[in-house]
Amino acid sequence: GQLGHGTLEAEQEPRLLEALQGLPMAEVAAGGWHSVCVSETGDIYIWGWNESGQLALPTRSLAEEEKTVAGASGLPQDGSEVTGAARPEDTTPAPFISVQPFPALLDLPLDSDVVKASCGSRHTAVVTRTGELYTWGWGKYGQLGHKGTSSLDRPCRVEYFVDKQLQVQAVTCGPWNTYVYAVEKGKR
Repeated sequence: GQLGHGTLEAEQEPRLLEALQGLPMAEVAAGGWHSVCVSETGDIYIWGWNESGQLALPTRSLAEEEKTVAGASGLPQDGSEVTGAARPEDTTPAPFISVQPFPALLDLPLDSDVVKASCGSRHTAVVTRTGELYTWGWGKYGQLGHKGTSSLDRPCRVEYFVDKQLQVQAVTCGPWNTYVYAVEKGKR
């Protein structure tokens, strides 16, 4: 589904992505199993395989991980609230998305406009117009930058740069890592 044409089939020739036809794009990135693009107006469109939450859509593997942790201690390891299917009192299963074969519009918290995007093997990172970094997806090697190795299926701001008063200018994801270029706020 990482091609965005609505199928899981390989394409032999380049083909227009009809779902985004007519929308001017500023950025495009491809990861190991997913793709993302950023429109000129700062909207994010994302599609492909979602095994590790790299599409910022609910995923079964993370819900199962939350259930296991919640069952052991009553709370997830990071101390946040148990959500979705992991909530014991919740009797309706959360809708899990394994593959998103068409581009899906993704909203960041606080309606932030995005200017840069990058994809790792199974994680995603974006930079906002205001110089904030958001990451999500597979976090096993600390590639999300959230002081741990948890995976996330929702965009989360990397607080390190906020705490250090740094403005992120660029991001590049490797397969299992993330490189960030940041400057002191007010400097370029």
